[in-house]
Amino acid sequence: MLKGIPSILTPELLKTLMEMGHSDEIVIADGNFPSGTFGKKVIRLDGHGVPEVLDAILKFFPLDPYVEKPVALMEVVPGDTVETPIWDVYKEIINRHEPQNNKIENIERFAFYERTKSAYAVIATSEAALYANIIIKKGVVVE
Repeated sequence: MLKGIPSILTPELLKTLMEMGHSDEIVIADGNFPSGTFGKKVIRLDGHGVPEVLDAILKFFPLDPYVEKPVALMEVVPGDTVETPIWDVYKEIINRHEPQNNKIENIERFAFYERTKSAYAVIATSEAALYANIIIKKGVVVE
């Protein structure tokens, strides 16, 4: 254990975040996401939801300021009547950690899957909300 590091960030996840370079992406996936199918590296965080993982990661992980939208969400399939209130929670978390660099894009479901294939890693959570998948792009550390 170390002081000041949220316990939700496992040694494997911390190592992965440290290994990532500028413009690498990581997916934080909900419980329904096919993480093993599309992720070249999967880190399991069973028992946790996406918001708490996102909040813990963004304490240490800068978003890329050199792209227009460093965050991506899986958009709702047309015709699906699912509500996505979790997206508002994500926006609040992102705005708290990155008030200047907080633009979000929505990506069609199959395009999201394709983009996941090139992500550095996928974090598989137990998040029950639908369409709760999020991609964040790493920026540079200037401190």
